[in-house]
Amino acid sequence: MPVLDRIADFADDLTEIRRDFHRHPELGFQEVRTSGRVAELLESWGIEVTRGIGGTGVVGVLHGSRPGRRIGLRADMDALPMQEMTNLPWASETPGVFHGCGHDGHTTMLLGAARYLAGTRDFAGTAVFIFQPAEEGLGGARAMIRDGLFERFPCDELYGMHNAPDHAPGRVGVKPGPAMAGSDFFDITVRGRGSHGAMPQDSIDPVVIGAALVGQVQSIVSRNLAPTDPAVVSVTKFQSGSAYNVIPDSALLSGTIRYFDAATGRTIAARLQALCDGFARAHGCEIELRLWNVFDVLYNDPARSADMIACAADIVGADNSFEKTTLQTGSEDMADMLRLVPGAYCTLGHGGDVPLHNPGFVLDDAILPVGASLYAHLVETRGAL
Repeated sequence: MPVLDRIADFADDLTEIRRDFHRHPELGFQEVRTSGRVAELLESWGIEVTRGIGGTGVVGVLHGSRPGRRIGLRADMDALPMQEMTNLPWASETPGVFHGCGHDGHTTMLLGAARYLAGTRDFAGTAVFIFQPAEEGLGGARAMIRDGLFERFPCDELYGMHNAPDHAPGRVGVKPGPAMAGSDFFDITVRGRGSHGAMPQDSIDPVVIGAALVGQVQSIVSRNLAPTDPAVVSVTKFQSGSAYNVIPDSALLSGTIRYFDAATGRTIAARLQALCDGFARAHGCEIELRLWNVFDVLYNDPARSADMIACAADIVGADNSFEKTTLQTGSEDMADMLRLVPGAYCTLGHGGDVPLHNPGFVLDDAILPVGASLYAHLVETRGAL
């Protein structure tokens, strides 16, 4: 079974919708225009719509022609705070905001599935279309869950997908079990004592202390975790000082932790706190660590992963539907939803070689009917009791 015929017939409409979203990107929890357009389209196809779930989230519910399971399908809607540099005719018209991760495509593919299913109604059970805000580190999934997402719209199974320019076009991959990293962010504030740059003996220099701390932070993974326990600790910001001849009072270090087991995350957090405490005592300064969880480990249910691979094989062919074996250190907040509802999250390859979150990233519109067909086929297949 290739791309579903009805979806192929309106593929040009999907491209137009996606490019409209692309021209008008919105940041997390600000997706007012995007969510409004999503809701209008769903309603125009006769789908029950609830707006404002978790802020700007939208949920559509469509009942099939016969009893069956409730199958949830989820897409994210937010853009990134970065400037687009593609010079495409449909480039972002909002300075400093860009769909550099393809969420405009994810939203469009789910809309395509909704349009198809609403047009046929030839499936068992209920389709629940979840359009989530604020995936890019702002907790949109958790906001929808706090707002009673699965109490109000219960699902028996849940599926999602992400575009992948690093796969061959049309390739669908699913990693059963732990698939994407859990993630914590941290800020470390070093409070020392400032002085004239020519008189460092009068200071407690936060720059020197912070620089040494950065080096020691890199020992956590290599010396406190087993080599078989994958993790990442990255210091990504170091902010301090304002003049050539002034040793500042303070320094701020920020970064991220990635892990595939919650116990590993706790070990890293404890060790990071111990390093901060030790450096404070050694240097006679104050060091404050603020650490918070942003993403859970994304866990794909093994049985549902197999189901998703089988459904993808019907659309893209068995040779292009595969079980992934490598862990991905990137994070995805659909993980929070998959903790509550068994399901799976796949990657869908497309043309182009510019990576995600790059100012030159271009989504290949050819994947829109492919993703829409996979979503629709999951409902048609998995909805049956």
